[in-house]
Amino acid sequence: MARLIATARTRLVLVLVVFALLSVAVMGCTRVLPAGTVSTPTQATPQEVPPELRSVWEVWSVLSRDYVDPGRVDPEKLSQGAIRGMLEALDDPYTSYVPSDHYHLEAESYRGKFEGIGAEVSMRDGRLTVVTPLDGSPAERAGIRAGDVILEVDGQSIAGKTLLEAIQMIRGPEGTTVSLLVLRQQPPGTEQVRIVRDEIKVATATWKMLDGSVAYLRVGRFVDTTPDEVRGALKQIQEQGATGLLLDLRNNPGGLLSATVTVASQFLKDGLVLYEVDRAGERRDWPVRQGGLEASIPMVVVVNRSTASGAEVLAGALQARGRATLVGTQTFGKGSVTLLRELSDGSGLYVTYARWYTPDGRLIQGEGLAPDSVVEQPENSDTDLQLARAMELLSARLLSTSTERG
Repeated sequence: MARLIATARTRLVLVLVVFALLSVAVMGCTRVLPAGTVSTPTQATPQEVPPELRSVWEVWSVLSRDYVDPGRVDPEKLSQGAIRGMLEALDDPYTSYVPSDHYHLEAESYRGKFEGIGAEVSMRDGRLTVVTPLDGSPAERAGIRAGDVILEVDGQSIAGKTLLEAIQMIRGPEGTTVSLLVLRQQPPGTEQVRIVRDEIKVATATWKMLDGSVAYLRVGRFVDTTPDEVRGALKQIQEQGATGLLLDLRNNPGGLLSATVTVASQFLKDGLVLYEVDRAGERRDWPVRQGGLEASIPMVVVVNRSTASGAEVLAGALQARGRATLVGTQTFGKGSVTLLRELSDGSGLYVTYARWYTPDGRLIQGEGLAPDSVVEQPENSDTDLQLARAMELLSARLLSTSTERG
């Protein structure tokens, strides 16, 4: 037993050292302060652990030495609990822990494919809310809608779960079934929805020609493949002789910042796409990448309350730089820079390390973007009022441009 406890102590020392490094290097101003005075355990506090975390080590030492049921003093479970406690104290749903058995699933989701139901979700007021079902996904086919609140997964409540814990409950192997208890907004009420999981291959950019010479381009999210998809679509749009472009970013939950900047660069000649400010107040500029295909075509961008993250970066850049008019409703307001860091045991940590700003200095996080033309879209309307308004504004602009040239 002594040997087991000694081994457990060694493992937790390593965990606490990792915590200490994360607290100093990543979490910035977050500190775990000692609460009152406690008797000093016989086991000395490791030199590497900062004084602010001494009480955490003391709790472990007391438990391993004195707890009545030593079999329950599991260092792995306790370390998981310590991690979750630290992250919950930040009150930031985007800084989250990913267990080792789910880390690879998270990494896969940014490569354009993963196994699950195909819905982007976020925590809103402590509730797991659907930002959007992905185009053509099992979630969309099952009737999941933006704004739905997920209450249970396979009969298990997700109350108290972190965002990533809830996501991992919903994901699973292709061909398996998951049952979701969903709270609907319109009409109000709950509904049990059964969804067969599938491999989600995300086609992130689709296009078509509308009336006249106006092209419609929808970008559903930003993954590794999105820039090539968008460039391919724009080349075909050019071949069709399009003179105007409607860019639809509704229900786009964002994704990879690098992909977002490359896509934005297709529509801008130079200057900034965005800038970010980190915990030290240091600013990093993200300039336009040269070689864009459509830096001058007249544009209108359509957004809604589920336009989030990278989609807000793109819409904000085009609006701030005077390249496009925004039509729709206020966007989501998710403007934080989140990294997925792999830890030494194969688990991972999503960590927020900076905030995004539009080129004209508007903070996206918690604020969102205000459209130039506000148009609500009724839930059960057969007419796309937002797209119709966008088409009206773009047609007027094209007519004005043609008159000026004439």
